[in-house]
Amino acid sequence: MLCPYCQSQDSRVIDTSHDSRGGIRRRRECQTCERRFTTYERAVQATPMLVKQDGTREAFDREKLIRGIRISCAKRPVAAADIERMVGEIEAALQTMGQAEVSSRVVGDMAISGLKELDHIAYIRYAIVYLGLDDLRAIRNEIDALLGG
Repeated sequence: MLCPYCQSQDSRVIDTSHDSRGGIRRRRECQTCERRFTTYERAVQATPMLVKQDGTREAFDREKLIRGIRISCAKRPVAAADIERMVGEIEAALQTMGQAEVSSRVVGDMAISGLKELDHIAYIRYAIVYLGLDDLRAIRNEIDALLGG
């Protein structure tokens, strides 16, 4: 492991713990410059290719999903750890499907379902784009459905 400060390869692990993203967090100390730094390790498992509505295929991008969810959660009381957990659950579900290709709609449905449980305002923001709610009546219908009436 390269030290981010002096680029030395000589470091020792001080502490190891599991992080909220399903990986391993290691606290290290460089043996050359004696500065400390943290590394994260996460097993890389195969996720299926996503088939978009227009038929194009693209690799699942965890960071792209996190960005979209963070935008919908902007200025809402949603913890970053909750977003990371939700995206981790979506990624794990995709990996356990055991399929080479999955419709991108599956990922969107999982994200919107998770947001519905996490924060209703963030859910509505995401739904406006994802479900294509293009007028106030459609948005109001979605809000009414959330309110149970």
